[in-house]
Amino acid sequence: MTTDNIFWGICAAIVLVMFIYYIKRERKLLSFLFGGLTGFIALVILNKYGTLIDIDVPLNSFNIAGSAVLGVPFVILLVIMSQFC
Repeated sequence: MTTDNIFWGICAAIVLVMFIYYIKRERKLLSFLFGGLTGFIALVILNKYGTLIDIDVPLNSFNIAGSAVLGVPFVILLVIMSQFC
């Protein structure tokens, strides 16, 4: 098993956990859309103005999908990872 397979397995598990979270919410669709929208907006703002605080987070398909599914906590994790990795 390669590191790439482990990485994608962890990503799939996180998506499954978020799917279960959204299913248990009272307003499922509204909760999913609000979480995705706020995550995407946070990512775009971070991409545009992150250079002012020395954070470079690119807009690629993985980051966009992650922020759309996981929301703002994913963007916060990207900032933490960009500072320490």
